[in-house]
Amino acid sequence: MADSPSYFTPEELQRWQFGLAQANLNNILCHCRQCDATWVASSEVPCGCGSTRVEYIPCWQFPDD
Repeated sequence: MADSPSYFTPEELQRWQFGLAQANLNNILCHCRQCDATWVASSEVPCGCGSTRVEYIPCWQFPDD
């Protein structure tokens, strides 16, 4: 199977990935499916209860209005 064509140069891809990382800083809504805890983080981390059954939603995907 052939690789999919890239729409970005390596430099453009790096800038795009950096922009997403910046948007995620203190901006990822985390919800534990085991204990129902909810918190905001900068990366996908396990819950304080020890569960890795966590849903991660980047908050910047929600409209501000």
